[in-house]
Amino acid sequence: MKRVSKILKEFHTTGRKGLAWLVDPDKVTGGRSFEENYSWVKNSALDLIFVGGSQLSRDNFKEVVQSLKKIAGEIPVVIFPGSQMQLTEEADAILFLSLISGRNPEYLIGHQVLAAPLVRKMKLEVLPTAYMLVNEGEITSVQYISQTLPLPNSKPALAEATALAGLYLGMKYFFVDAGSGAKSPVSGAVIKSVRSVTHRPIIVGGGLDSLEKVKNAYENGADLAVIGNAVEKDSGFLAESLEYKVLLNLSLHVN
Repeated sequence: MKRVSKILKEFHTTGRKGLAWLVDPDKVTGGRSFEENYSWVKNSALDLIFVGGSQLSRDNFKEVVQSLKKIAGEIPVVIFPGSQMQLTEEADAILFLSLISGRNPEYLIGHQVLAAPLVRKMKLEVLPTAYMLVNEGEITSVQYISQTLPLPNSKPALAEATALAGLYLGMKYFFVDAGSGAKSPVSGAVIKSVRSVTHRPIIVGGGLDSLEKVKNAYENGADLAVIGNAVEKDSGFLAESLEYKVLLNLSLHVN
């Protein structure tokens, strides 16, 4: 199994695009049926599986990760934590996030201090990630839980300055997110602005509920697109997005 850092670096340096499926543990019911419904995933072109959510529940987190490992095969399962409670040694890696777009110290460094000793014991691959919430001012679950305001889509210069600060603080990856279930995704202008100053792997998620929106994220500089809420509503969207990604990468290779 490849290290996640190597996968992300390859996307960024080659121009090939990646796709991650985000699974919210609070929305997974019936472990066996879930595994049966997605048993095809291990043989697909999926690059990464993210698991986590904004809810603070941890009752079934380990069990969900175990189910994902069964269907993942050689696909790395990466924790996308909503808090320090969403941790388990069953995963392969963790996005060690700092919410640099907000001003709540608990999500800038507080939860991270509590989680760090546990992460070290679990020997997970740690990915230092600047997390930026960007949308049209919608109240998403991320905003509600973290009690932070999102950066506006209409202010790419502000997103650029925020990303630059994250770069100078030593962040190696940048996750630009509209928030789970957002009606509008991160704008192309914001993605471009973040990429222009960081020159690091860019992950984009939130509101990517159509192939056109996924395409727009890729065209504006996303190395990895993340879909989740749309798959919960229509499981076929995962297969459709994977097919599109494969065809896109083939065309990029030919050109």
